[in-house]
Amino acid sequence: MDDCPKDICAVTDSSTEGVPASQPPLDPDGTTQRSPEELVARAIAPVKREFLRPPPSSRTTQNNPASDANVKQPQANLVQEKKSKRQLKRERRQEQKSPLNLCPEIAKTGDVNACSYKDKCRFSHDIEAFMAQKPADLEGDCPFIKADAPCPYGLACRFAGTHKDNAPAATSNLLKKSSEVNGLSKDVQKLLWKNKMRFTKADVVVKSLGLAGPNWKVKKLVDKEEDEVGLDGSHAADKTNCKKVVDDSVDCSECPSTFPAAVNAEEACETDKLRPLKKAKLVVDEKSSDEGEGATVLEKDNEKNSAETEPADNVLAEPDRSPKISNLKDATVLEKYNEKKSAETEPADDVHAEPDKSLKIHPREKMLIDFREKLYLAPLTTVGNLPFRRVCKTLGADVTCGEMAMCTNLLQGQASEWALLRRHSSEDLFGVQICGAYPDTIARTVELIEKECTVDFIDINMGCPIDIVVDKGAGSFLLTKPLRMKGIIQAASGTVDKPITVKVRTGYFGGKNRIDSLIADIGSWGATALTIHGRSRQQHYSKLADWDYIYQCAQKAPCTLQVLGNGDIFSYLDWNNRKTDCPELSTCMIARGALIKPWLFTEIKEQRHWDISSQERLNILKEYVRFGLEHWGSDKKGVETTRHFLLEWLSYACRYIPVGLLDVIPQRLNWRPPSYYGRDDLETLMASDSAADWIRISEMLLGKVPDGFTFAPKHKSNAYDRAENG
Repeated sequence: MDDCPKDICAVTDSSTEGVPASQPPLDPDGTTQRSPEELVARAIAPVKREFLRPPPSSRTTQNNPASDANVKQPQANLVQEKKSKRQLKRERRQEQKSPLNLCPEIAKTGDVNACSYKDKCRFSHDIEAFMAQKPADLEGDCPFIKADAPCPYGLACRFAGTHKDNAPAATSNLLKKSSEVNGLSKDVQKLLWKNKMRFTKADVVVKSLGLAGPNWKVKKLVDKEEDEVGLDGSHAADKTNCKKVVDDSVDCSECPSTFPAAVNAEEACETDKLRPLKKAKLVVDEKSSDEGEGATVLEKDNEKNSAETEPADNVLAEPDRSPKISNLKDATVLEKYNEKKSAETEPADDVHAEPDKSLKIHPREKMLIDFREKLYLAPLTTVGNLPFRRVCKTLGADVTCGEMAMCTNLLQGQASEWALLRRHSSEDLFGVQICGAYPDTIARTVELIEKECTVDFIDINMGCPIDIVVDKGAGSFLLTKPLRMKGIIQAASGTVDKPITVKVRTGYFGGKNRIDSLIADIGSWGATALTIHGRSRQQHYSKLADWDYIYQCAQKAPCTLQVLGNGDIFSYLDWNNRKTDCPELSTCMIARGALIKPWLFTEIKEQRHWDISSQERLNILKEYVRFGLEHWGSDKKGVETTRHFLLEWLSYACRYIPVGLLDVIPQRLNWRPPSYYGRDDLETLMASDSAADWIRISEMLLGKVPDGFTFAPKHKSNAYDRAENG
């Protein structure tokens, strides 16, 4: 190229001296010469000859201390896994007591008397020791210094030198939280921890659909005898003596049972409807001398309970699930939560009328979202976090969706899982994606999300190929259980008024597609949109997406169901071709293409190939770092969390090849990039697939890494192909 920098040309001339300019480019192995067409046929990126360089003998290990540390990291993890939970907890407590872990209240105000816990506080109160060991401040301004408001991290902020001393202290926490919603309140978390959250809508819908099973009435009998009521009516929690929290993978067969012998655990499990339980040995009622007498007691009690709870006109009535709380503290928490919800729902004139549960919103009357022609950023595990979605919004994305969250973890009140539901104010059309295996779990989760979160739609993942998800009966495993798919979609759409969308793959096994036979039913079950990833579960991310099959499904879909395609969108030409080939498609979801070049949204809207410079790419990374510090914090922990997710993103972004370096454009998603020089040193650095070079880029933005720092991508094997959830 004419604009090739002199220093780069000097390096490349030595390796290409004596080779005519018209000769085909070198193969990445440096031994053969192939034409661009031959390289494309072999899925190798056809980089121009003047930018090619011989691959190093070892890309990651030779003379690379950072990579050597990465090699040793798995051994260190193995040693750590052998420690007991008590030992790990003790080490965390000791680390919290170190001077570097200053109490947040003291760090915020600078007053040693600000902490209400005094000597019982888990953190250090020694300001002088903290300041002596605190790392040097980073370059730039604190991301929280806006409108003369103080930084919520105070002395712990890595930009403390830029703080203003005259800022009012009353708004210290507002800046960080004002632009983000969908946080988990402490009251709700405590109710979830203690399994005392109410799920009235979900329970009624699940029972009306016939998905509750025969254990429903037995549950009420046990509750009466044991003087306990579990508000979470999950099948896995039906046995009242089981201390485990609700989980799709929980096995209660080892827990003490209080069920009479007439009820068999295998009979309680209907095909594709109920959660499968392992065969358990059930105990006969103590008052019964034989099995027949136990069955008689059960029948009598069931008749009594049925008479008490079912109305005379056979209209479905909501079972009594008010908790019998013996702990005064639990009662206080539940009372506060109920008062808060009552204040939100009661009318202004204080006239509270019981709603008519027989009046249900017809699916057509629900609020619908028009996805047509909108640029949809797919939910991406690990990298598709809130700061990354903000970057994509600035570059043209219209619809964003949070990372896949597991229903059982949400119902357990895990803060880390609830963080995946966070939404920024810039995300004007936002949804959350959940994953579960059973209708009751999904129904309770969507009811909880509708109560506690602000979302525009809820997406159910039925395409995730990850083994740990599939082994629990969720994700793409549901493609083998159409009746359970029906129960899940019906239960979710019947519980909430928000639009329910579904994401699937073509099928579970390669060559055995089945979505085309279900697509008409999926619309009638209550889904408003269906996203089809053009690969089977068995394929994972190998081979190209089958867009012909996606077109076939879109043409068979009813007019009430929007169909979205997903797979291998990496340029505006890909987008145009998919939309032109099948007008029935509402839009295309963009997944891995956005990881490698998030400016793909700009290219589609402006209908051009953007030959972006290295400095422009660095500015995008700077923007991501700023958003990350606002989201995760500007203290030491927040800076290192931002660095970690930045490195995860760079492990994908290094696959991008600038347009000006290619003989054939546009770049395809399945091309393997050869070793090449960029048009400047920064572009060469960004093209490296070495973790040590990614760390160098992070140090340009976030300062030096801590001593002993190591990094290995979360998806170490074929990282480029395993980011997308489904």
